Amino acid sequence: MSIQIGERLPEGTLSEFIETETAGCSLGPNTFQVTELAKGKKIVIFGLPGAFTPTCSAQHVPGYVKHAEALKAKGVDEIWCISVNDAFVMGAWGRDQKATGIVRMMADGNGDYSKALGLDADFSKHGMGTRCKRYSMLVEDGVVKALNVETSGFEVSSAEKMLEQLG
Repeated sequence: MSIQIGERLPEGTLSEFIETETAGCSLGPNTFQVTELAKGKKIVIFGLPGAFTPTCSAQHVPGYVKHAEALKAKGVDEIWCISVNDAFVMGAWGRDQKATGIVRMMADGNGDYSKALGLDADFSKHGMGTRCKRYSMLVEDGVVKALNVETSGFEVSSAEKMLEQLG
């Protein structure tokens, strides 16, 4: 069963490829505790099956990059993209999508966090193994306030839909 509105994000880690060294973050892949990152923040998280895949690259990530300022104007502190890829691939995809500094490209390398959310999916018939379902959620201080899981296609997890939900 997937995470539900009103529930806290589960414990777990995600990795992010850091382009610029800062205090506490070295260059390259860094692993973060999700619950620590979410404390005291309003975050839009969207998950998708894979980096460099057609819908994800043509619509999902570009929509969040395009509407990032509008989301932040509605009080969103951060935007995260989660995919079952490694941090190197997510970093390269973020650069390709011009998302660096706009959307945090969070790697769920083995799909463990997607499984913990109950939002994993079997893409074996496409040669991709276990991946992440396409979804979006609004999280405030670690609690899910809105959840939009796609059943097919790309209908409810877009940046535009999230903007509507934020009012």
